[in-house]
Amino acid sequence: MLKIINFSKSYQKGIKACDDLNLTIAAGDLFGFVGHNGAGKTTLLKSIAGILDFEEGDILIDGHSIKREPLEAKRLLAYIPDNPDIYESLTGIQYLNFIGDVYQVEIGKRQRLIDEYARTFELINVLNDQISSYSHGMKQKIVIIGALIHEPKLLILDEPFVGLDPISSHALKQIFKAMCERGCAIFFSTHVLEVVETLCHKIAIIKKGKLITVGTTPDILGDKTLENVFLDLQNS
Repeated sequence: MLKIINFSKSYQKGIKACDDLNLTIAAGDLFGFVGHNGAGKTTLLKSIAGILDFEEGDILIDGHSIKREPLEAKRLLAYIPDNPDIYESLTGIQYLNFIGDVYQVEIGKRQRLIDEYARTFELINVLNDQISSYSHGMKQKIVIIGALIHEPKLLILDEPFVGLDPISSHALKQIFKAMCERGCAIFFSTHVLEVVETLCHKIAIIKKGKLITVGTTPDILGDKTLENVFLDLQNS
């Protein structure tokens, strides 16, 4: 579902934020992405989503290059950034309908999914309110709903649980599991190592722009916690 091939991204002065990364994520994978601040996580996620251009390598979404076939690739994915900056002059329902229009989601299906997810995330009573009146957590929820209503085959998320209350966090984890059971793939970064340890099938750890560990959760952890593994790798 996602294939990253010899991917590199440099910023000013030739400093590589990501250096020759290779990673394959299959349909059904729930993949956690871990690294310290500045390790290159957000750079990679934004490049997958087509927000950042890059110099070397390629990124394929279900076989479509994000560089050469951006529209075909972007139709298949949804990206949720770490900060929900959205159109605050719109109401919640206007924003969701805008997203539905962009992805050409059929009206009946759209209404059903908006209602389902708005109830799940306890936003059903505020959909007609302006987004400017929403708290950070409510904005995060409306962005999540917008990402889900076109039923992406690949879901890319940067710190998705920040700002969510415990009930919504639990609901999102259940949605992740259901999506992967249907054959979707999910790749998300987080600093909450316990979430990765208990939720994800596979883990990738990045350090200074390089992937230093990739594998199944049991193989990476062994008899250790993810915190211990992560600290050992960062200190090595």
